[in-house]
Amino acid sequence: MYGGDEVSAIVLDLGSYTCKAGYAGEDAPKAVFPSVVGSIDQVGANDEVKSEKDSDPMFDSKSTDKTKTRKLYVGTQALGYRRDHMEVISPLKDGVVVDWDIVDNIWNHAFRERLLIDPKEHPMLLAEPSSNAPHQREKAAELMFESYKVPALFVAKNAVLTSFASGRATSLVVDSGGGSTTVAAVHDGYVLQKAVLTSPIGGEFLTDCMMKSLESKGIVLKPRYSFKKKEIRPGEFQTIELDFPNTTESYRLYSQRAIASDIKESVCRVPDTAFEENAYANVPMTPYELPDGQTIEIGADRFKIPDVLFNPSLVQTIPGMESLAGYASISGLPQMVIESINKCDVDIRRELFSSILLAGGTASMLQLKERLEKDLMEEAPQAARVKVLASGNSTERRFSVWIGGSILASLGSFQQMWFSKAEYEEHGVSYIQRKCP
Repeated sequence: MYGGDEVSAIVLDLGSYTCKAGYAGEDAPKAVFPSVVGSIDQVGANDEVKSEKDSDPMFDSKSTDKTKTRKLYVGTQALGYRRDHMEVISPLKDGVVVDWDIVDNIWNHAFRERLLIDPKEHPMLLAEPSSNAPHQREKAAELMFESYKVPALFVAKNAVLTSFASGRATSLVVDSGGGSTTVAAVHDGYVLQKAVLTSPIGGEFLTDCMMKSLESKGIVLKPRYSFKKKEIRPGEFQTIELDFPNTTESYRLYSQRAIASDIKESVCRVPDTAFEENAYANVPMTPYELPDGQTIEIGADRFKIPDVLFNPSLVQTIPGMESLAGYASISGLPQMVIESINKCDVDIRRELFSSILLAGGTASMLQLKERLEKDLMEEAPQAARVKVLASGNSTERRFSVWIGGSILASLGSFQQMWFSKAEYEEHGVSYIQRKCP
């Protein structure tokens, strides 16, 4: 047993879009930065890289091949700076970690650069996807104990933490994040594995729809690094194009996505009823000023793009997204919710219908809660009282997983639940399956 009550625990939530880290007991994460990293392959002897490592805040990762190392750039600042041949890569694929080396660097950045702590002194609470495989959590535990030497660890499922954040032990969690949307039923603090459903439609997918749709109208999103502004007269600027031939495709996309994502967050809202081209044909346009000074008008797309969450077959009507015809067969949000509830035990279905929780960044889109509630009322059985709950402010909704972790790790009754280093050394890593449900 671990009795670390004197120091505060650290809560880490590595999502598909951002990584959130901070102290347990606080109401919002201290550090929030992208989950993608910049990577430059370096060819050369390993000796010179070593000497550089002490002075440089970025971290090298040695690959098996002696001559080739890659240098990783982690964090908002490091990624915001354009570098030649820098690829933007993600450690996750479909919500599951595929590159542990990048995860190691992201954790390291969170502890040493952002929170400025020594991981040896703080217990760690990690959030993991609701459908995480056992070997994934074992790998995470091993990395934490072996390379960070943490005194204690706990791994909790995203859906459970969201449920705790709103003070419930039983609920149906609809978590719509950057990379995907997951619907999971939580009962008495445990995820019901048979009722976990995922869909690949998340914030980044909607951002891509937005980009494609703008491109089809001939609007070019100029990445922030590709021009500079020069003041010709006070208050009047002239845009000067800059040319960087060595910028990688993935970095250009990353920069354009940042712009498209902001457009999406500023103007989009979920329509009250299912989207129809002719009904929205003459909807008033909303202006948006791009970083390079040109103002664009966004009309029906404001409603069409968010509606993809409810009706994925709309994807086929977006120019440039036709290649994703397979997406037409994915269920929309209301169908996923009903399907998930129907996979649960008959006795808890009523309770689940009356506490549907929204979490994640994409779920804080305007009118999403009202629309989901309306669609579910039409589709749910008559006896069910449908209630979709979402915390009032978008910060709480975006960080609900982290906040749940912060609440859990600071509870007095939770302190005996930690998986301590001593237990890890005695029983081995597989013991985590028994300590963390």
